[in-house]
Amino acid sequence: MSMGNMLSSLKNGDFKSFYIGLREWLADNIVIKRSKSGTITGAVIAVILTVLTLVSSSSFTSINNYSRWILLALAFMLPILIGVICAYTVEIKSEKHRRIFSIILIFLLPILSITMTEALNGVFIYDMTYLGFFANYALFIILYFLFFALSGSIRFAIFAINPVMYGLALTHAYLLDFRGTPFLPMDFLGIKTAMNVAGTYKFHLLYNVILASYVMIILVILGVKIKTPEFKPAFKIALRGFMGLFAGTVIVLFYFTSVFVKAGVKPDFWNQSRGYKNYGFAFSFVGNTKYLFVSAPKGYNANEIGDYFKDVDDNKTQTVTPSESAPNIICIMNESLADLKILGDFQTNMDYMPFMHSLTENTIKGNLYVPVVGAGTSNTEFEFLTGASVAFLPSGSNAYMLYIKDNMPSLVSTLKAQGYSSMALHPYYASGWNRTSVYNFMGFDRFVSLENLIDISILKDFSDNGNNDPDYFQALIEENYPDRSNMLIRQYVSDSYNYKLIIDDYEKRDKSKPYFTFNVTMQNHGGYTINAANFDECISITSANTYYTKASKYLSLIKASDDAFAELINYFKNVEEPTLICMFGDHHPTVEPEFISEIMGVDSLNDLSLEQVQQRHITPFFIWANYDIEEKFVDKLSSNYLASYLLKVAGLKMTDYDKYLLNLSETLPVVDSVGYIDNQNNYYRLGDETEYTETLSQYEKIQYNLVFDKKNRQEKYFYINSDSTAAIPE
Repeated sequence: MSMGNMLSSLKNGDFKSFYIGLREWLADNIVIKRSKSGTITGAVIAVILTVLTLVSSSSFTSINNYSRWILLALAFMLPILIGVICAYTVEIKSEKHRRIFSIILIFLLPILSITMTEALNGVFIYDMTYLGFFANYALFIILYFLFFALSGSIRFAIFAINPVMYGLALTHAYLLDFRGTPFLPMDFLGIKTAMNVAGTYKFHLLYNVILASYVMIILVILGVKIKTPEFKPAFKIALRGFMGLFAGTVIVLFYFTSVFVKAGVKPDFWNQSRGYKNYGFAFSFVGNTKYLFVSAPKGYNANEIGDYFKDVDDNKTQTVTPSESAPNIICIMNESLADLKILGDFQTNMDYMPFMHSLTENTIKGNLYVPVVGAGTSNTEFEFLTGASVAFLPSGSNAYMLYIKDNMPSLVSTLKAQGYSSMALHPYYASGWNRTSVYNFMGFDRFVSLENLIDISILKDFSDNGNNDPDYFQALIEENYPDRSNMLIRQYVSDSYNYKLIIDDYEKRDKSKPYFTFNVTMQNHGGYTINAANFDECISITSANTYYTKASKYLSLIKASDDAFAELINYFKNVEEPTLICMFGDHHPTVEPEFISEIMGVDSLNDLSLEQVQQRHITPFFIWANYDIEEKFVDKLSSNYLASYLLKVAGLKMTDYDKYLLNLSETLPVVDSVGYIDNQNNYYRLGDETEYTETLSQYEKIQYNLVFDKKNRQEKYFYINSDSTAAIPE
């Protein structure tokens, strides 16, 4: 029966004739072959994968909804399908039909590719939104078109696209599991930092990784078996030319015009996690690559930067309570320090930060809005030290890795111009976030890192033989440094030992200069599932029906941080020289999203309001003095303002830029990666047209001149006495 007669039978409802005709057509046009080697290979692979599914079945049954049984059944079926695909080969007799099928196949393969990447994104194809499916389908079609146009081979397209997308999506799956935020293109630049901390997380085989890997195996087998038919030369040239032209046109329009942006085709910058869920991994990841490069703001003119400083009101930048002499300044950015009750109420067996909660005398404290959640420490650090805002950088970018390539005005240069010594302390590997270079460009006299505290051979021993076991590291420390038994909590330098390093350095300081140190702690870093003998898990959540392992361990770490901070403050209470200590958290931790949802009273973290999203960006900050200052609570301040505010409290000279920031904070106390908040407590998203649009545009232009336009940087506004050499260490 011809194809036309078959379709006619189907149209008339004659299913029996259609079925008979289909069987005849398949018999006449399709040959199914089975090879002995393919059968053996398929059987071996099927058995191995079935055993793997059995061993990892708990990762499926732990899913908290009915889909766990569907997914588990699928995980047992796919190895069988893989075995069958290996054993059998389907050949189409007609050359004409082979050509038609190969073109159809190019349009079908993206569905398999999407199934693979979205499984790793934790979104299965039956859960995808229509927009998300078509956005990812369009992206994969463009990729298949492009690689087929370049090679003329379907096999080449399969192997050029899918292993790369699998690797990217696999990385996304584990980053999402470990830190709770998606994999962004800028994460490539933090690879050294990622490798340094990777061992602190417990890797386990996720159910979605198993399913996606099975789909990837199917794609590989298809790639091996599929042969591209021979087309007539003229048709092949036309086909490849059309596909290449189509793919190239779309790529040029996307990267070099605003056509797609105006049509709303862009990543969800406000909430990348939500965007990856709604629009898929492949589209969201590739879409973010458009924003890796920073161009000058519209209307930017370096010669007009000075105009933005003319309206600075010096009365708003007067000192709060100056000390009799330049005070020593200790700045501490505490890893993952957050008071989770800012998100919603919950009960614990004891207060997890009693000292910080009770600290009021000679203390200014408040809510600091930081640019990141769960990870991205150095972006908060960048905002604090430079006064620049991540709000004006491409979403997902990292300033330390990308943009600081030369001398950079900062809090360091401002203090050094006033005679301060300067030390940076980070008790972890120096290579993280490119800090060695960045701290040099900012002008620190010294940088003390983990390599300065522990012999390299011991660190290598732990790296090579410790299997990331904190107890093994603790044993190495006790063996080689008997007097440092309290150095670690888990496998990180404790806050208590960290602060002893500051005290020791202070006592050995050059007393002819006021003392300044900037410290990034490490104790509370993620990896909250690992147990350690040197860690007292003293805090438990008593108001939850479920035991949250990560949240409980995290709160216990915060209790240790609180105790250590009390030790530091109590030491400097007895120091005669005026001293200011500024401590703040860099971001919220990555604990169970179910716990965060529970205390915030929402079903999903993808459903947060703008105000709730901002709540997840609030960490505590403290400015304490060992002399009299006015006590106050600052309800809202973003981290880009904090250093300028600290200079004001210290009674020190400020650059025009610092004064500008303090004035701006009076109007817009919060400008961060989520949006901005005005002094009337109105919340706005970035990009909203408001009465503050021009104000923010001026700030962006000033920042561009500071960070990117080194050749035309207006130095006199960013340095005291216009002395740019103050940023260069001797």
